[in-house]
Amino acid sequence: MKHDVHNVLIRPLVTEKGTHQAQTRNAYAFEVAVGANKAQIRQAIEAIYKVKVLGVRTANYRGKPRRTGMVWGTTKRWKKAVVELAPEHRIDLF
Repeated sequence: MKHDVHNVLIRPLVTEKGTHQAQTRNAYAFEVAVGANKAQIRQAIEAIYKVKVLGVRTANYRGKPRRTGMVWGTTKRWKKAVVELAPEHRIDLF
């Protein structure tokens, strides 16, 4: 599946854990496209934020069952990427 660099990253995940990792490990979390692989995520981060990526860790999340009235459905499935940057680089939106 071919991804444009702007379609790979969906949004940054700004959480307490993510903020702590940004300060201590220089690692930043993003929600990414489900079909994106680590190489595509690395290219997208480097192209958009102009930084050097050392490593990418990914995790797939299943949709959780939810009920609306009498109808059961699921929330959407999504993919999280934690990107570790070189020590001299930072992303400022965290």
